Amino acid sequence: MPSPRRGSGADPNPGSDLMTRTPNRRLLVLALATAMTGPAWAQQTVDPQAAFGITPPEQQAPAAPVARPDSNFTVSDIRVDGLQRIGAGTVFTYLPIERGDSVDSSRIAQAIRALYKTGFFEDVRAGRQGDILVFTVSERPAINKLTVTGNKDIKSEELLKGLGDIGLAEGETFDRLSLDRVTQELTRQYNNRGKYNVEISPTVSKLDRNRVDVTIAIKEGKAAKIRHINLIGNEAFEQEDLTDSWESAESNWLSWYRRDDQYSREKLSGDMEKLNNYYLDRGYVDFSVDSTQVAISPDKRDMFLTMGLTEGEVYKVSSIQVTGDTVLPKESIERMVLVKEGQTFSRALLELTADSITATLGNIGYAFAQVNPIPDIDRDDRTVAINLQVVPGPRVNVRRLVFKGNTRTSDEVMRREMRQFEGAWYSQVAIDRSKVRLQRLGFFEPGSVDVQTQPVPGTSDQVDVVVNVKETTSGSFVFGLGYSQLAGVTTSVQLSQNNFLGSGNRISVEAQRNVYLQRYSFSFLNPYFTDGGLSLGYNLWWREFDNSEFNTAQYSSTSASGQMVLGVPITESDTVSALFGIDRNQISTFRGYTPDSIVDYIDALGARTFHSWRTELAWARDTRNDYLQPTRGTLQRVSLETTLPGSTVQFYKLNYEFSKYWPISRALVLNTRIDLGYGDSYGSDSVRVFCQTNPGQPLPTPSGAVMAAAPADCAPGSTYDRTLVASGLPFFENFYAGGARSVRGFRDNTLGPREAAANSTYLQPLGGSLKTVGSLEMFFPTLFDSPAARISAFVDFGNVYKDVDAFDANELRVSTGVALMWRAPVGPISISYAFPLRQGDNDEVERLQFTFGGAF
Repeated sequence: MPSPRRGSGADPNPGSDLMTRTPNRRLLVLALATAMTGPAWAQQTVDPQAAFGITPPEQQAPAAPVARPDSNFTVSDIRVDGLQRIGAGTVFTYLPIERGDSVDSSRIAQAIRALYKTGFFEDVRAGRQGDILVFTVSERPAINKLTVTGNKDIKSEELLKGLGDIGLAEGETFDRLSLDRVTQELTRQYNNRGKYNVEISPTVSKLDRNRVDVTIAIKEGKAAKIRHINLIGNEAFEQEDLTDSWESAESNWLSWYRRDDQYSREKLSGDMEKLNNYYLDRGYVDFSVDSTQVAISPDKRDMFLTMGLTEGEVYKVSSIQVTGDTVLPKESIERMVLVKEGQTFSRALLELTADSITATLGNIGYAFAQVNPIPDIDRDDRTVAINLQVVPGPRVNVRRLVFKGNTRTSDEVMRREMRQFEGAWYSQVAIDRSKVRLQRLGFFEPGSVDVQTQPVPGTSDQVDVVVNVKETTSGSFVFGLGYSQLAGVTTSVQLSQNNFLGSGNRISVEAQRNVYLQRYSFSFLNPYFTDGGLSLGYNLWWREFDNSEFNTAQYSSTSASGQMVLGVPITESDTVSALFGIDRNQISTFRGYTPDSIVDYIDALGARTFHSWRTELAWARDTRNDYLQPTRGTLQRVSLETTLPGSTVQFYKLNYEFSKYWPISRALVLNTRIDLGYGDSYGSDSVRVFCQTNPGQPLPTPSGAVMAAAPADCAPGSTYDRTLVASGLPFFENFYAGGARSVRGFRDNTLGPREAAANSTYLQPLGGSLKTVGSLEMFFPTLFDSPAARISAFVDFGNVYKDVDAFDANELRVSTGVALMWRAPVGPISISYAFPLRQGDNDEVERLQFTFGGAF
């Protein structure tokens, strides 16, 4: 096939045209081409084998010998030999010579440099065949595959993206210079992370059709550890006080978790800034770090840091004034100033003042307000005069709210949580509040809600508020199938979704069946039944089970219930809710196997089926900053549940739940939790007298009515047997403690009062009318890189008591242990291992516990 000519006007390989590629990113070739000052034909060919370890493809032989263009001539045609992947049209685009031009050696040299600058070729030569100008080229190889191995500190996605930005990517033209730059940059990046033993080994493998595979093998090694930090020149403060907040520290017993002994240039730079702030916050205006020396051991494993300091003198504030356009009355702005005349200078108070003024102006629409503190330092008197210059900028209106990343959740669900509205003045408080409300939905990854303000092009008084989120699993699906000799075939299906079809509605459906349990339930909640935030929900369930399988007293029950729930928000953090329901509970007991106190309670009532008209009023306050993994804030809930007159048993239950998250540091979050409950009956106690005519045959009173006095009411010929009284909270409404969601380390529901049946010595858990449960739990949010998992250490305590009079603090059970929580794709999973610190003789210990489902 003849070589392509410019005069023909045809491109033999148009599909490979590379005009869209950037031609000037091959700096090495450009430098070589620029260095050519002699005739173009004197240019020496770069040996591809020496540069890349690759033999260039066979050059296409010209039809006749090609001579050096050693004299001026007029170009009748242009031909390019040696092209494989690159189209001739692309080459002609970059050539500064056209057919009909008169050329000499300088113009030909210019053309060669232009082709080198494209970065497509490793060798370019010029020749002449009659009046035809012939360029013979050797193309650079294309990258067939790019592989990075051994990297842990730098993620592969970020690494490949960075390589692509400099042209080192699959499909791009291979350039050794780019590969060398990558090697140097990676070495620098790892050195900044304290890994001085890193080895970067690039390998280039030749393939057919002028292609190569590039492999970058990384051996990261271990980070050098800081063995000693020495501050020189600090006289006013101890070194321990100065370095207390540093991210860099000498190796200590917590370094395995904090990783603070791993040297990093970025961390050290931040620590120097903290050191500077420490002194400026205490009036040392002239403080300076004179020198920073970092020494490394010969094996590159130990680091020694030395900093020389100059403290200077303490400065006082001589005067402070507010200038500029304050927008609000100047007196209002001046009241926000925390720095007072005569005080020791503090940059922290100065910045806090500026932030307060900026936030105040930002809340009334001045999104770009600035407060510039201008100090006037008098070094003779050791004083500083401060001028706070207020620059409000234009008042800004929000044009649009834009939501990104919500692939399932509809915009409407997110929009109704926003407190910043379109068409309203910009408000930083409203935006911050909107962010917290979105995080508390539980639909997005912790910390993934990011709100940005983007100016509208062409205007100075409008912005768009862009909300970026990353969605997470908001539901769970469980299907179980099993078999055991005791329970037979067990099947269960449970589906719960807190964001059903992206609508924000909550739906849960459950079906479970085995020998001992049948349960079917359905619940639905619409948190925005009205635009004002009124929530409406329904709960329906039917259950038949043997309680003995749930670590409670041995009796069976069949129950059903229908409930309606209504919620009304009264503030941003407070909600009042009401529940109204009807339920039916049929109890079956077995004297000799069921504790006598339960059997006597039912006999005293003379009923085994309980009907209830149930109501509940509750108040809740939620100030947590996140639904899934909060790090600060409080959750409180107080509820009163009661049955209405006309119910089989009239009783009430009070519950109080409190949970507060304390951010100790970036790596530690403390949660304090308490759960209290109390219940009792109201109205008159139920009393029933039993008489008997024959032993073992109890006979109720002739009228069958409840009576207060016993012997005199027995029928003639019968004798008094006993009087039974049903009082207090019904046994089937008792509180229970122990288990993975209560006091870990003890079996579910086994703490508190126990009683043996007549035919057994086993003490069965009864529960109680008073519950006291609490916990101290320390979370380690940075121990795992994944936001879906976290670990904690805890101390749990609690118990249940028969009534208030039976409360004894010495009877509280205590356990300690560790827990792992993981938000799996099918729902949250929690695993804990606990050691009881205080336990009773009859307590049932269960150290390893596992739960699936439910929030954590």
